[in-house]
Amino acid sequence: MTATPIVPDAARPLNRNDIRTLLLSALGGALEFYDFVIFVFLTETLRQLFFPPDMPTWLGTLQVYGIFAAGYLVRPIGGIIMAHFGDRSGRKRMFTLSVFLMALPTLAIGLLPVYAQIGIAAPLLLLALRVVQGIAIGGEVPGAWTFVAEHAPRGRVGFACATLSAGLTAGILIGSLISTAINTWFTPEQVLGGAWRAPFIIGGVFGFLAVYLRRWLSETPVFAAMRASRQLVQELPLKQVLRNHMDGVVLSMLVTWLLTAAIVVIILMTPTIVQQKFAMEPSRAFLGNSLAAFFLTLSAVGGGWLVDRIGRGKALLIGSLGVLVSSYALYYDLNHGAQNFLLLYALAGVFVGVVGVIPAVMVAAFPAPVRFSGLSFSYNVAYAVFGAATPPLIGGYLAPHFGGMAPAYYVMAVAVVGIGVSLYLLRTQREFYEH
Repeated sequence: MTATPIVPDAARPLNRNDIRTLLLSALGGALEFYDFVIFVFLTETLRQLFFPPDMPTWLGTLQVYGIFAAGYLVRPIGGIIMAHFGDRSGRKRMFTLSVFLMALPTLAIGLLPVYAQIGIAAPLLLLALRVVQGIAIGGEVPGAWTFVAEHAPRGRVGFACATLSAGLTAGILIGSLISTAINTWFTPEQVLGGAWRAPFIIGGVFGFLAVYLRRWLSETPVFAAMRASRQLVQELPLKQVLRNHMDGVVLSMLVTWLLTAAIVVIILMTPTIVQQKFAMEPSRAFLGNSLAAFFLTLSAVGGGWLVDRIGRGKALLIGSLGVLVSSYALYYDLNHGAQNFLLLYALAGVFVGVVGVIPAVMVAAFPAPVRFSGLSFSYNVAYAVFGAATPPLIGGYLAPHFGGMAPAYYVMAVAVVGIGVSLYLLRTQREFYEH
């Protein structure tokens, strides 16, 4: 795959304007991703509040995971629509709209009446707001990666994408820290009595702050140059992607599968799993999760640095192998007394930093005129399928067969897929679109 860059841009160090763009983008992404993931950290609380008290625990948890999954299933809708306009009318507009669409329902969830107050309407409203969140995040993540990649000088794209990914994972860390604080400072009765609302209200307020901050960002030089030279795609961008760039679509979907396994299972589901399956107290579960998210945030940047230094294939291979080994070690320890839980969870967080590698692979898989649409379609469809299917697959099928090791076996299997993709990249020496 070859292409002539739209904007001639020799490799150079990041300047002050580049750094400001990366910081503002990462901060906005952190606030938006926090809004999306705080839901799963409060799964147990939401189960008790939004479903009948006589419902079996397993069924209530499955219902909450179903609402969580709905946010993934609608991501392609938001992603395709926002990407279409992002490729046709500008990256910046969609970049700002997505964070607004996230802040509004997050604030509303924090103000929702619960099942005891309005009955079945409570989970239905929760589902509706989660759907809006899913539409927003469907445009945010691919739009953000496209935005920072097209602002970065050539040879620094891996680092730029990884900085944004670190911002997104910092949102997970913030959510984990606030969940830890809620479960530490308040009794279970106080959490159910109203303290659970605080994380959503805080997220909504800071989401609107992110909308304001993004006013200071400028359109990407790549898109501005395409618009000035009239190189914008004239037909439906997605149609061109599916006709001419299916190799990029397949590659991007496979690495997205690895991303979903690492994030959804190791970072998002594990705090709930260790409480329900291994009877771990919530404070320790979320402390471990906070450590994992902290090291994930740091290692994501390291992953991007590796991309710029040794290439996408080698960096992806290192990350995939690390995810495979560390996920096995974490769950093996959990099944044998959890003596090293905090240490091994932190180590797993380090290797989940493979997310710092994956965006650089996907961004470079498509040429600039259809980059937003290609990346958004691949990422969101794959995330919708794999992200939504993961909780019920592990809980409903794998757990009865493999017990407490089921989450690890799933992640390990997907890590093998990541290893296969990395070997393909190394063997074929596939060329990429830098800008």
